[in-house]
Amino acid sequence: MANHKSALKRIRSTQVRRLRNRYQHKTTRNAIADLRSTTDKKVGEEKLVKVSSMLDKLAKKNVIHKNKAANLKSKLTKHVNGLK
Repeated sequence: MANHKSALKRIRSTQVRRLRNRYQHKTTRNAIADLRSTTDKKVGEEKLVKVSSMLDKLAKKNVIHKNKAANLKSKLTKHVNGLK
Protein backbone atom coordinates (compact mmCIF):
# COMPACT_ATOMS: atom_id res chain seq x y z
CA MET A 1 0.00 0.00 0.00
CA ALA A 2 1.08 3.58 -0.53
CA ASN A 3 3.06 5.29 2.22
CA HIS A 4 2.54 8.94 1.29
CA LYS A 5 -0.50 11.17 0.91
CA SER A 6 0.56 12.11 -2.61
CA ALA A 7 0.79 8.44 -3.57
CA LEU A 8 -2.73 7.83 -2.26
CA LYS A 9 -4.01 10.76 -4.29
CA ARG A 10 -2.17 9.47 -7.35
CA ILE A 11 -3.89 6.09 -6.96
CA ARG A 12 -7.30 7.78 -6.78
CA SER A 13 -6.71 10.06 -9.74
CA THR A 14 -5.25 7.24 -11.85
CA GLN A 15 -8.33 5.12 -11.19
CA VAL A 16 -10.65 7.96 -12.25
CA ARG A 17 -8.69 8.55 -15.46
CA ARG A 18 -8.55 4.83 -16.20
CA LEU A 19 -12.31 4.43 -15.90
CA ARG A 20 -12.96 7.53 -18.03
CA ASN A 21 -10.56 6.29 -20.73
CA ARG A 22 -12.17 2.84 -20.75
CA TYR A 23 -15.64 4.35 -21.09
CA GLN A 24 -14.63 6.66 -23.94
CA HIS A 25 -12.70 3.93 -25.76
CA LYS A 26 -15.60 1.48 -25.51
CA THR A 27 -18.07 4.14 -26.66
CA THR A 28 -15.90 4.88 -29.67
CA ARG A 29 -15.59 1.19 -30.55
CA ASN A 30 -19.37 0.85 -30.42
CA ALA A 31 -19.76 3.91 -32.64
CA ILE A 32 -17.29 2.44 -35.14
CA ALA A 33 -19.18 -0.86 -35.22
CA ASP A 34 -22.43 1.04 -35.73
CA LEU A 35 -20.88 3.00 -38.60
CA ARG A 36 -19.56 -0.18 -40.24
CA SER A 37 -23.03 -1.74 -40.13
CA THR A 38 -24.58 1.30 -41.83
CA THR A 39 -25.78 0.79 -45.40
CA ASP A 40 -27.15 4.28 -46.11
CA LYS A 41 -24.59 6.79 -47.40
CA LYS A 42 -26.24 9.89 -45.93
CA VAL A 43 -26.47 8.37 -42.46
CA GLY A 44 -22.91 7.06 -42.81
CA GLU A 45 -21.55 10.51 -43.61
CA GLU A 46 -23.23 11.97 -40.53
CA LYS A 47 -21.86 9.22 -38.30
CA LEU A 48 -18.41 9.50 -39.85
CA VAL A 49 -18.05 13.09 -38.65
CA LYS A 50 -18.88 12.09 -35.06
CA VAL A 51 -16.68 9.00 -35.08
CA SER A 52 -13.73 10.93 -36.55
CA SER A 53 -14.06 13.48 -33.78
CA MET A 54 -14.14 10.75 -31.15
CA LEU A 55 -11.03 9.12 -32.61
CA ASP A 56 -9.17 12.44 -32.71
CA LYS A 57 -9.99 13.08 -29.06
CA LEU A 58 -8.77 9.62 -28.03
CA ALA A 59 -5.54 10.09 -29.98
CA LYS A 60 -5.01 13.54 -28.48
CA LYS A 61 -5.25 12.08 -24.96
CA ASN A 62 -3.02 9.11 -25.87
CA VAL A 63 -5.76 6.57 -25.22
CA ILE A 64 -5.01 5.23 -28.71
CA HIS A 65 -2.01 5.92 -30.92
CA LYS A 66 -2.38 8.73 -33.45
CA ASN A 67 -1.53 6.39 -36.33
CA LYS A 68 -4.22 3.96 -35.24
CA ALA A 69 -6.73 6.80 -35.24
CA ALA A 70 -5.59 7.85 -38.72
CA ASN A 71 -5.83 4.28 -40.03
CA LEU A 72 -9.32 3.80 -38.60
CA LYS A 73 -10.52 7.12 -40.03
CA SER A 74 -9.11 6.18 -43.43
CA LYS A 75 -10.81 2.76 -43.46
CA LEU A 76 -14.11 4.20 -42.28
CA THR A 77 -13.97 6.96 -44.91
CA LYS A 78 -13.38 4.34 -47.62
CA HIS A 79 -16.34 2.37 -46.28
CA VAL A 80 -18.65 5.41 -46.35
CA ASN A 81 -17.47 6.44 -49.83
CA GLY A 82 -18.29 2.95 -51.09
CA LEU A 83 -21.88 3.13 -49.90
CA LYS A 84 -24.76 3.94 -52.25
